[in-house]
Amino acid sequence: MKLELNVRVTPEIASNPDHLLQFVSKQNKIPKSDIKHIECTSRSIDARQKNVVFQLRLEVYINENFIPLEYPVPHFRNVSLAEPVIIIGAGPAGLFAALRVLELGKKPIILERGKNVKERVEDLRGINVHHIVNEDSNYCFGEGGAGTYSDGKLYTRSKKRGNIRKVLEYLVTFGATKQILVDAHPHIGTNKLPRIIQNIRECILAAGGEIHFKTRITDLILSGNSITGVKSNSGEKWMAKNVIIATGHSGREMFQLLYEKGIQIQTKPLAIGVRVEHPQSLIDSIQYHCDIKNPLLPASEYSLVKQINGRGVYSFCMCPGGVIAPCATKPGEVVTNGWSSAERSRPTANSGIVVELRFDDFKPFESYGVFSALQYQASIEQKAFVMNGGTQKAPAQRMVDFTKNKISNDLPKTSYTPGLVSVSLSELLPPLIADSLKKGFQEFESSMKGYFTNEAIIHAPETRTSSPIQVPRNQETLEHIQIKGLFPCGEGAGYAGGIVSAAIDGMKCAEAAITGSFTK
Repeated sequence: MKLELNVRVTPEIASNPDHLLQFVSKQNKIPKSDIKHIECTSRSIDARQKNVVFQLRLEVYINENFIPLEYPVPHFRNVSLAEPVIIIGAGPAGLFAALRVLELGKKPIILERGKNVKERVEDLRGINVHHIVNEDSNYCFGEGGAGTYSDGKLYTRSKKRGNIRKVLEYLVTFGATKQILVDAHPHIGTNKLPRIIQNIRECILAAGGEIHFKTRITDLILSGNSITGVKSNSGEKWMAKNVIIATGHSGREMFQLLYEKGIQIQTKPLAIGVRVEHPQSLIDSIQYHCDIKNPLLPASEYSLVKQINGRGVYSFCMCPGGVIAPCATKPGEVVTNGWSSAERSRPTANSGIVVELRFDDFKPFESYGVFSALQYQASIEQKAFVMNGGTQKAPAQRMVDFTKNKISNDLPKTSYTPGLVSVSLSELLPPLIADSLKKGFQEFESSMKGYFTNEAIIHAPETRTSSPIQVPRNQETLEHIQIKGLFPCGEGAGYAGGIVSAAIDGMKCAEAAITGSFTK
């Protein structure tokens, strides 16, 4: 028989199978010899009290053998001669759209402006070390998209948007640890993602799909109100009756192309702020209520939100044991983001701390029309570049100094490789954002005593939280409201906010394109 249990145990019990066996046996009065296997199906940490515990959901096999589920790499039928579906972008939305296209027996043709994951590495070195931004190959553009180098966090609040489990199982199929199927906050790690993405690519190609790197789409071929194909910067054309646009939240050229073709797009509010770095040991001591962290506990996370003058100020993309990275997508701008390796073992923790923006906030840029939010975003990035002397160094300030309008006389070395420039961030950030952040940091102290400290270094700006443009689509068909066969998809179209939700949206758009309907 199989017994299902929900238990709360110490880190020592949770991390040791023998201790867990003894605990289950004693608590349920079951002889240890009768317990053939204990399978953990859900795992989370409860650190609300002084004694931190793990909450586990267990399946206990009593006098019954356990047969583990296998996740073999799928063998799709060869689609090289099948009807094509064009997918613009090889991020999570584009790659998972391609997998769904294969499942449905059609041929995915992925067109990606950037390079493959291996070749991207040199361009990342270029921005980190030499302050050189390759507009087509950087932290945002290239195989795997921004998700490849943004921590690999897989948790999502969009529980009703689609089949989360299927996305996670696909990732396991292509090389992720099965632990992501168990953890409440699953995480792969930036160091593990490139191999997983390469495995997905090899699967798509083996089934007869196509992937073209270094291919920026510069034109959409239309016939009346239907799309019939696309054209690249090299002049090459690909023809298909269905095109999925999955270019990500930084695909500004695609937004401009849609606008120039008379294809409707609309302004979308976003959140903008900074990226804050603390010593990981400080965050651990706050969250785990201890001076020295139990080595059996992972690097601790945090999630913060406050209402400041009627708008949200909140943490975004928190990276324990992580790194702050330069994520500009063209010369003349500075953008920050964060990531962690699988082990989350680095000495600092970082998180975006951002301020909710609204349509009225973009009025100073209303002359840009539908691009007002994008221009608001870009103006901060460009000003940061000027303030730091025309490099990829990040304008920075200690947290308490920032709230007191005091330029920090000294800044420690942080995880941000290009380096820092000490400035008054109040001169960089719009007053609305600066004032909200100052109050927010001080109010965060009530939730995390010790968070508000000059040990925390603020890096600016954090601007690419989501797309400043939404591409409208019919919610029943997922097609663009004007153009038949055009499927706006993922973060860039304004319908996702991370790896999992983007992957789900990619699968839905592929299904809608081929079958005319999709699983909600």
